[in-house]
Amino acid sequence: KKYTNMGQTLSEPVTSKESAYCQNEMYRVGSSCMQGWRINMEDSHTHILSLPDDPGTSFFAVYDGHGGATVAQYAGKHLHKFILKRPEYKENMEEALKQAFLDIDYEMLYNESWGEQMAGSTAVVVLIKDNRLYCANAGDSRAVACVNGEVMTLSMDHKPNNEAESKRINEGGGWVEFNRVNGNLALSRALGDFVFKRNENKKPEEQIVTAYPDVETRKINEDWEFLVLACDGIWDVMSNQEVIDFCRSRIGQGMYPEEICEELMTHCLAPDCQMGGLGGDNMTVVLVCFLHNKPYADLVQKCATSTVSANTNTSLPATQTSTTSSPEEEEIDLK
Repeated sequence: KKYTNMGQTLSEPVTSKESAYCQNEMYRVGSSCMQGWRINMEDSHTHILSLPDDPGTSFFAVYDGHGGATVAQYAGKHLHKFILKRPEYKENMEEALKQAFLDIDYEMLYNESWGEQMAGSTAVVVLIKDNRLYCANAGDSRAVACVNGEVMTLSMDHKPNNEAESKRINEGGGWVEFNRVNGNLALSRALGDFVFKRNENKKPEEQIVTAYPDVETRKINEDWEFLVLACDGIWDVMSNQEVIDFCRSRIGQGMYPEEICEELMTHCLAPDCQMGGLGGDNMTVVLVCFLHNKPYADLVQKCATSTVSANTNTSLPATQTSTTSSPEEEEIDLK
């Protein structure tokens, strides 16, 4: 529940899943999303194996919307274009990502056709170019990688009670109450949420809530097995280690990424909506498997032979679930 008044839930969860997959010589990618107990589906996500304007560069993202789906959907369709348009794109990718987040936010704020916009969205983005991974994050969606069976964190959640975040919130004219911005919003950085971005004496990155992302950079080598991008509907229920173990053991069983995404969401879904909100959120997962120019079967073999702690907390049967996948889709349709 991003806003305090957004707790409306259905009497039965919507458990149908929209899944997709795509593949080239570098990646086998699966994704799935599910509405769950929420009245509306406000997440969106993107996976592009090769950006049209920069072939060979790949782009993966999850956007967890709140107060409506408009911001998440707009970001899902357009954020990668804003990144490519930045003059720093070729020389300084970190800066290009940071400025692109502010650019798309500015564009939405001054888009007359939107009217008074209450919606907002997290954004966690992974862009991979020349074996270098850039992860840009604003909000509490998260990206985590598995490198030789070990967890590697790629992003940090932006929560109002984090020291640096609460300092900015207070200096921008806001306050933190019940671990929420102004007693209301449960995350401290986001696209949209313009009601928290009205301090005319502050720069965009100094506002109570800012779209300005943290950017982490990593060098990718042959040890990289997969990465998971997901909204907090997953991370509120399972730890990084549990998610990595869950996915790795299932890759080792030969399951495909989109099937694993579906199973992960089912595992996190609350049996009823009385669990203090845990497992009651919309859920979105993107699982990116690194192939390193080898068949998927090679990764399956690697995960099967060196599964260390992969059987903890993952007692679900590895049954195959039906999926609405279209292999030729390079860019996923927005949900």
